[in-house]
Amino acid sequence: MNIFEKDQTYVASTYGRNPVALVSGKGALLRDVNGKEYIDLGSGIAVNTFGAADDEWVSAVTAQLNSLQHISNLYYTSPCAQLAEMLCQRTGMKKVFFSNSGAESNECAIKAARRYACLKHGDMEHSRIITLKNSFHGRTITTLAATGQDSFHTDFGPFPEGFAYASPTDASEIRALAANGDCTAVMMEMIQGEGGVYPLEPDFVNEVVSIAREYDLLIIVDEVQTGNGRTGRLYAYMDYGFQPDIVTTAKGIGGGLPIGVTMLGEKVKDVFTPGTHGSTFGGNPVACAGAVSILSRLDNALLADVRAKHDYIVSELSGAKGVKGIYGKGLMLGIETDKPAKEVIAQCMEKGVLVLSAKTRVRLLPPLNIDMELLKKAIAVLKDVLAC
Repeated sequence: MNIFEKDQTYVASTYGRNPVALVSGKGALLRDVNGKEYIDLGSGIAVNTFGAADDEWVSAVTAQLNSLQHISNLYYTSPCAQLAEMLCQRTGMKKVFFSNSGAESNECAIKAARRYACLKHGDMEHSRIITLKNSFHGRTITTLAATGQDSFHTDFGPFPEGFAYASPTDASEIRALAANGDCTAVMMEMIQGEGGVYPLEPDFVNEVVSIAREYDLLIIVDEVQTGNGRTGRLYAYMDYGFQPDIVTTAKGIGGGLPIGVTMLGEKVKDVFTPGTHGSTFGGNPVACAGAVSILSRLDNALLADVRAKHDYIVSELSGAKGVKGIYGKGLMLGIETDKPAKEVIAQCMEKGVLVLSAKTRVRLLPPLNIDMELLKKAIAVLKDVLAC
């Protein structure tokens, strides 16, 4: 059997795969089993921050593999401690819990908020978490329950209770829920990525922050997809001028290895004590060494370049034939198109460009350091496909 037949025979049918088997790459260029090249505008869904086989990342990961690939969390390791220090120093957060994925980082945030409520009130009657409609927070049972989309609340029930859903545009719904007195936190993505690349409006966010402070609610920001330079800021919340109590991230910080991060602010920095939470592979030294390499290079010059590339893409596509609208920040863009997104993806793939979708929109998540000439070539292909 070839790779397609083996996959279809032996791998669970959870993905609608495209008919391409990728075997190698460098930066934003990927190659399939037949030697065909593709310009990658998806970066593994915002994971390969510096593209495929990035030299510095490979060197950092390989060096750690050659010294110690894993040890349990009963002991200390330098990459784990170094990464936690870097994250806290660059965000103002106080402590970090490491896991293996975005869903796990959000599970930890939910546990932290609920334990905070229990310690504060002495009961579990004030532990509801407000999330936004059209949000997406992961595929575990609890993070599916936290997700504010009815389409995700089927097939796998019963779902855990303890979540309330509010409009992502009308803060009065959040105020009404907060006034009930049984909530402990509000959880939001600054750009609803899987929901279709919808940025939250600054006025809405400002009002939510005000309500949270008034009712002493924790603010949890899900930066699984928006974080680590993706939007042109280190974390997307930094564009909105407030300090969250809990920040979650994953994807791009690992550069290609699985890692989840839950950053805890002053209010919740000590909610976890030995035995209250854990993860066998959380803080794995190889994943952390790779993440240190990624985070150390997300400097002001790189972030400015991300914003400049955003401006280029928007200027090229604004008003272009077949384009109804462009949404997002940095190199996290959603394009509303005349053609169905599925057709655009297939036609771009045929022409050697890989793009993604988010609901009805074409989604672009290229490596942050994509070469400008490659980016121009890819956008030209995309424009041609959209115009046909």
